[in-house]
Amino acid sequence: MMNIPGYADWRGIAARYLFVALCGLVLLFLVLPVLTVIPLSFSADPYFHYPIREFSLRWYQDIVDSPYWMPALRNTMIVGLCATAIATALGVLAALGLSQSNLPGKAWITALLLSPMIVPLVIAAVGMYFFYTRVGLSDGLLGLILAHAALGTPFVVITVTATLVGYNENLSRAARGLGAGPACVFWKVKLPLIAPGVVSGALFAFATSFDEVIVAIFLAGVEQRTIPRQMWSGVREQLSPTILAVATILVLFSILLLVALELLRRRGERLRGIAPA
Repeated sequence: MMNIPGYADWRGIAARYLFVALCGLVLLFLVLPVLTVIPLSFSADPYFHYPIREFSLRWYQDIVDSPYWMPALRNTMIVGLCATAIATALGVLAALGLSQSNLPGKAWITALLLSPMIVPLVIAAVGMYFFYTRVGLSDGLLGLILAHAALGTPFVVITVTATLVGYNENLSRAARGLGAGPACVFWKVKLPLIAPGVVSGALFAFATSFDEVIVAIFLAGVEQRTIPRQMWSGVREQLSPTILAVATILVLFSILLLVALELLRRRGERLRGIAPA
């Protein structure tokens, strides 16, 4: 139920209901195209139409039996996990450095670290392509992993930096006063408290890598196709309901990521002593 103040008159109540209705329409406008895809992925017909005459799992079975989708899924997972590990390590180190108030050139370093989020992805992909071609990293998974790590690092920096804002440095001082070294303070004291921010950043980095297609088009070779690139190729070359089945799986995966992020946010609030809203 809506929380309407007791002093609100009929105009305030009508405005609140109108606002909620408008938000609902906007949400429906954004979500409805996604919701129309999901039922079509269970249609037995090899073309897209409503109403659905017969339901089937044939397109999901086609994903398993296809010589293209399973290798693409394997490449996507390899690239995503490796890029996430690199981005998380670099992002945590960068956030720890940026949390120091006496860091010289802090604003410029922050702008440089966040630039992959600001620069248009096509420009970044072209620049990476020319650079990786010169050093022999194009047409392979290694170049794609490094590129996706660069794209995911800003998300880790943002989430970990936001978590460090609520970190009490007196805990680190107390640990050092008890004889703990810098490494012990980080692993035993600081990291457990900022873990929700680290995991949230890692999930954002993985999601960035998982659905990225532009850089994959420039850097991945024929044998290194990822799920987004395979979907792009399928839309251009041979439109099949299998793409809808893959899209449905990606939607469910995104929902799971959002749920995990919300649980991590609530856990971070509990660790910092913030009462949930």
